[in-house]
Amino acid sequence: MDSRKTGGKAFLEPIYPSTEKLKAKNLGGRQLGKLTQLLLPHVKPQDIPENFPQKMIEELKLMPRFEAFQQIHFPQTQKHYEAALRRLKFEEIFLAQMRMNLLRSQRHRFSKGVVFDAVGDHFNTFYNQYLPFELTGAQKRVLKEIRNDTARGKQMNRLLQGDVGSGKTIVALLCMLLAADNGFQSVLMAPTEILARQHFQGISSLLKDMNIRVALLTGSVKGKERKPILRGVADGSIHLLIGTHAVIEDTVQFQNLGLVIVDEQHRFGVAQRARLWEKNHTPPHVLVMTATPIPRTLAMTAYGDLDYSVIDELPPGRQPIQTVHRLDSDRSNVMDFLKAEIALGRQVYVIFPLIEESDKLDYENLMRGYDEIKTYFPEPEYWISMVHGKQPAIQKEENMRRFVEHDTQIMVSTTVIEVGVNVPNASVMVIESAEKFGLSQLHQLRGRVGRGAEKSYCILLTGKKLGNVARERMKIMTSTNNGFVIAEKDLELRGPAILKVPAKVVWWTLSWRIL
Repeated sequence: MDSRKTGGKAFLEPIYPSTEKLKAKNLGGRQLGKLTQLLLPHVKPQDIPENFPQKMIEELKLMPRFEAFQQIHFPQTQKHYEAALRRLKFEEIFLAQMRMNLLRSQRHRFSKGVVFDAVGDHFNTFYNQYLPFELTGAQKRVLKEIRNDTARGKQMNRLLQGDVGSGKTIVALLCMLLAADNGFQSVLMAPTEILARQHFQGISSLLKDMNIRVALLTGSVKGKERKPILRGVADGSIHLLIGTHAVIEDTVQFQNLGLVIVDEQHRFGVAQRARLWEKNHTPPHVLVMTATPIPRTLAMTAYGDLDYSVIDELPPGRQPIQTVHRLDSDRSNVMDFLKAEIALGRQVYVIFPLIEESDKLDYENLMRGYDEIKTYFPEPEYWISMVHGKQPAIQKEENMRRFVEHDTQIMVSTTVIEVGVNVPNASVMVIESAEKFGLSQLHQLRGRVGRGAEKSYCILLTGKKLGNVARERMKIMTSTNNGFVIAEKDLELRGPAILKVPAKVVWWTLSWRIL
């Protein structure tokens, strides 16, 4: 909406987006506006019927629906425009929430699920003899929620959110052992091969003295190596299958799949996740996990069809990551610090942002940064891995593997390593042009370090000229390691992309029935 003046009076003129193809047909924004102005008077109230009760409209002081559609296009005043916008935003949010609540209610009432009613030898043996640390109170609470879900004969569909390092994987493993105790198989799907391999290695190590068979299935598992895995999954001798999207292929047939766990769920499409749910006649329980900080209010809105669990405390003894903000003028001192850490046997990440619209320019920016790093850290004294989105998958995995196995001391990368690289020996994360990143992304990147016993650091490098929002981001990052606090601050800074409405809306959402 554009505000203009004519004859000394202000009036509002709508701005309609168009496309190049429409403009070529002489249907630009101005022409669309004229068409709308011509057609709108022919629209009658019965064409846009009211969908809210009158009592609700009065209590929440909402503009009637037909009037809102009229005023959003050609408002009489600024106040009319704002009232119309408020009504239409509210309607969109309200109906989305009602749909979420309806789906959730139907799932709780009608969806059948396999029953995990026994806590048997596998779970108890691991918990009492092989659990590497005492569970936190938050982990125990989440396990109780999951056990209650899986024992009631309805399909569990739960989102598990936990900050980086909070222990989501051990909760997932205990859930898989619970499934095994009840005669069911489990599958854990990860977004990258390196993350799937890390899960496999970690879980296999924890279960090495137990009679539980674990297998890894990724795109690189071929031929003779693949056939016994498919056979073991089909005959039930493999209890836990860990893999990438390869686990959803039609050739992967389970004997009795009872639990599906999706790690970093936002990296998968809905259709990909759904294909796992269809691998049993009775839908398996579903646990989706994320370390991406999500404010609770936003999580309840965006994932309202899921039950929601959160691990909101870190294991004791974990050292906080020290985060500092440095300017480009401090670069030589930063590089000296990296050399000192490498001399102690540590490893380092250097992350560059994707800030251009052109893939070519992004690639050139990364290569310039890589060349500059090489001047500070020449071969053969130092070895550097580089990872970016334009690399073939095989090359990317190989470069990541070299860093994981300590063949290289420095990883130069874009944000492709934001999720899924676990290198306990890495102690420093340098984020170039940190002002170009959002708070949640900065926190995710910082979570790549601080995974070992040594003190870890995150260095935010920026230019001297920072806007107020960027300066506030740097201040928040250097003052807290709490992902939930950061998520709330991120929402405050960026502002919700939804309309703030009175608390009474909650009552209406819960009480109004869709007939």
